[in-house]
Amino acid sequence: MSTDPVNPESSIPSEPATTNLETAPPAYGVRVGPVWGAQSSRRGPAVGLALALVAVLAGSALFMAGFSLGVHRESQPGTASADDQLFKPFWDAYHAIVDRYAGGDVDKAAIRNGAIKGMFEAIGDPYSSYLTPDEFQQTLQGISGQFEGIGAEIGTQNGQGTTSDCTTLGTDCRLVVIAPIDGSPAQKAGVKPGDVIVAVDGSSLDGLTVDGARDRIRGKKGTSVKLSIVRDKGQPFDLTITRDVIVQREVIARTLDDGTIGYVRLTGFSDSAAKAFHDALAKDVTDGITRIVVDLRGNPGGFVTAARSVASEFIGSGPIFWQEDAQRSKTPTDAQSGGAATDSKIHVVALIDKGSASASEIVAGALQDTKRATIVGETSFGKGTVQEWTTLEGAGGYRLTIAKWLTPNQRWIHHVGIVPDVAVAVPANTPADKDPVLDKAVELLDKEASLPAAA
Repeated sequence: MSTDPVNPESSIPSEPATTNLETAPPAYGVRVGPVWGAQSSRRGPAVGLALALVAVLAGSALFMAGFSLGVHRESQPGTASADDQLFKPFWDAYHAIVDRYAGGDVDKAAIRNGAIKGMFEAIGDPYSSYLTPDEFQQTLQGISGQFEGIGAEIGTQNGQGTTSDCTTLGTDCRLVVIAPIDGSPAQKAGVKPGDVIVAVDGSSLDGLTVDGARDRIRGKKGTSVKLSIVRDKGQPFDLTITRDVIVQREVIARTLDDGTIGYVRLTGFSDSAAKAFHDALAKDVTDGITRIVVDLRGNPGGFVTAARSVASEFIGSGPIFWQEDAQRSKTPTDAQSGGAATDSKIHVVALIDKGSASASEIVAGALQDTKRATIVGETSFGKGTVQEWTTLEGAGGYRLTIAKWLTPNQRWIHHVGIVPDVAVAVPANTPADKDPVLDKAVELLDKEASLPAAA
């Protein structure tokens, strides 16, 4: 992926004839790993590493997004000459407000920010939006993996229950829980994947944007929020949840089947999670284990670099995924060397469900297309786009969809999801101590172990 994929011209129309260049501020204190691709000599270095991230209902402003962190770039302010006539009504309206509004003083910064917000809303993409300085800072806090909130990933679906990119909540655009984070207040209160949130503190969400609904739900540690939930098309019921600081444990490892099967559960995709995953997997291989379960259920995603690293533990070469930019140019991201379990004698089963999204789907799609693992469980969420988050100096920042990601076979799974090789439905009344999906994984690996070795 190019490190500088966004159009160099300013997204905000500026007064014609303005020629001063803005300089890029320092990059944020967020670990993003190495930059992919060559840097642009014309615009200066960018930090824009592609990262797939699905956010949580918490202090974070992230929402179900592939993620690329960039810095504000040098650009030439001003309306391009070819667009002078197009933006004339904009400037007419701006000057009318600034020069003639008689209701009080005009806050020019507020007018500017409102215009930026309106541009992103006009795209009609829930993954692209303007963020105030406070919202942008909350985003960075969310990236760190520690935040204040209820700890639940959210998405949207239409009235038929299908994943949707709708932007305004209502009858045909519903706010749905993708998955509660393990150990979070949401999970402890009984929130489940697929729950539809219809009201917050007694007020309907109809007419709100997803970001507006998120703002009602998130909040400081120790405060409470009441969610009205519809489950399995039943009657609404209320859950009161006390917000807390959410710290997610991303790697959980143990053995199954009398120590003959390695089990590694991954709940997020930070760089530290990728290393912990490698360490757990390498230990299993060193111990002589040749059957592995990778559990991606309820995993909303994270850094694309981490997804690449995790998939590369099993895939020794070739594309892990592709990215397709606005010009429809496709760029592969190949496997890294040094994977702990690339030997084909190591049998792998990966578990997914409707809470597996974004980076989880990158890994599952790579394992499926390369036939490196059998995918078991439910069809995943279906998030196949990448967003770039960029600062606007003195005005917050924005997130913008700048690419699609595709599986190694160049499948786009957006709104489709990864369909498992072996589907396993989990009845709603399944006891907490029962796991039919994991049972099926063990069954499949036992069958693999019983097959005669190839000559």
